[in-house]
Amino acid sequence: MGTPSDAELVRAAVTGDVTGLGLLLSRHRAGMLAVALAVLGHSADAEDAVQDAMLVAVRRIDDLRDPDAAGPWLRAIVRNASRARLRTAAAVPLPELPAREPTPEELLERRALRDWVWHAVNDLSEPVRLVALLRHFSDVTSYDQIAALCEVPVGTVRSRLSHARVKLAEALLTTADLAHDDAAALTLARRREAEEMLAAAQRGAFADVVRDHWRPDAEFVGPGGERADDDRAFAIRGMEADLTAGVRQRLVDVVAGRDLTIWRADLISPPDAPGHCPPSLVWLHHLREGRVRRLRLFHPVT
Repeated sequence: MGTPSDAELVRAAVTGDVTGLGLLLSRHRAGMLAVALAVLGHSADAEDAVQDAMLVAVRRIDDLRDPDAAGPWLRAIVRNASRARLRTAAAVPLPELPAREPTPEELLERRALRDWVWHAVNDLSEPVRLVALLRHFSDVTSYDQIAALCEVPVGTVRSRLSHARVKLAEALLTTADLAHDDAAALTLARRREAEEMLAAAQRGAFADVVRDHWRPDAEFVGPGGERADDDRAFAIRGMEADLTAGVRQRLVDVVAGRDLTIWRADLISPPDAPGHCPPSLVWLHHLREGRVRRLRLFHPVT
């Protein structure tokens, strides 16, 4: 068999062949780095721009209309990433091509590539994995909000994201032939669990949720950083107070990692007090053996 063409590797990647995408990125990495160096000079930023571009390629490979143009497409992503780094030194978002974001359903359909990425994410240490999940898979994406939710300085968020990009980019080239857990099944199971838990809570049975799903020594931190001596009782009182005030929650999204689960819910204020509460709430669950060991609530800035 001859060497596969770019078009063949692109078509393979679109169908979920992670090896094809790994080979494509490896083939064009030198050209991508050359573009980054031309824009940014010889600095660590050039390598970071290439790593950013690799992650974008995973998310956007099925947006490439001309499989024969994979090289120019990848170099264009790097050029955008490099220019973004020139525009701002304080916050470096993942570069985006000017194309429509895939819906959650479309992402879920790309099972093999998704599972591959989630496998790599789950191999990160918990602090690094958390900022990566928030930045790339949730609505809490700004450095300031991630820092507030994780209770660390913004500089720590930046360094952890930089570490995550390096590890994920390495995984694109080295783990394509490994077996991966079924991320879709995990996400679906966690979403069903979230729906059941919120439904029970809004029936007034949050105490049962805490008893069945939380560890006895679970830690609870409220949206404003509130803590109490008895965290479980404090959390239950908070939920009961919201229910008494007429506040309800509507689950919007669930992000599931090996020992982390992130819920995002809309907060629905009572009709007679439409400004009673912020518009949304993030539940950040740290798990141990499937049970909550720490819950942090957070109101994203909209």
